[in-house]
Amino acid sequence: MKIVSWNVNGINSSLKNNLIPILNNLNADIICLQEIKVSEKTIDPQIKELSINYKQYWNQAERKGYSGVMTLSKKKPISVKFGSENNIFDNEGRLITLEFDNFFLMNAYIPNSGRGLPRLPFKLKYNKNLIKYMNTLKKKKHVILCGDLNVAHKEIDIKNPKTNKKNAGFTQEERDSFSELLNEGYIDTFREFTKDGGHYTWWSYRNNARERNIGWRLDYFVIDEKFLPNLKSSEILPDLLGSDHCPIELVIK
Repeated sequence: MKIVSWNVNGINSSLKNNLIPILNNLNADIICLQEIKVSEKTIDPQIKELSINYKQYWNQAERKGYSGVMTLSKKKPISVKFGSENNIFDNEGRLITLEFDNFFLMNAYIPNSGRGLPRLPFKLKYNKNLIKYMNTLKKKKHVILCGDLNVAHKEIDIKNPKTNKKNAGFTQEERDSFSELLNEGYIDTFREFTKDGGHYTWWSYRNNARERNIGWRLDYFVIDEKFLPNLKSSEILPDLLGSDHCPIELVIK
């Protein structure tokens, strides 16, 4: 089974940048999109082309043009849940969980702490709530968490660690929060296969950052430890354009 995750930074603009041909060529069983920034009423009608092969599930933010996640699946899930088990965190359209035969798939767009870190306390609370929810699901089946987690976990995951230690996505608090998740019995799948640096999933639009590969690894597939024998590959697809993020891909058996 192939699962693809991609922060499209506005699905309508991505649809104009060949999103559908790219997704069709990837031929994934499940596609998880983040930061779609639309509702079903405001999305470009092109998206209907994907409904031929995929069932579509949305979680949109109450605020228009903000956040939002969408999961597309060739196979109909057993159940679909929008948000977590805490309504305080569920008005920004940041999480969809699909249940399948032997795992839960969580498509997440974790809050950005923001310039000057005004949302850092909220983000840390959000992460604690997410971990609690994941642990609840893990008691029933395996868990896969994917999406834009808005953190570069280690210095190897960012081009310029020294100059970004006080910036959103690389503060010690955010990195520790991700470590807390892994310490609960979860695995950063990309690092099971790739140990070196220089592999990123997000680049600023400024200063030709992508061409110069000055980036951050913000997008992840995380699985519970007991699911590790089912893991076949976990890759970053940096050559696929259309957003300031690139897609990532997980293959499981």
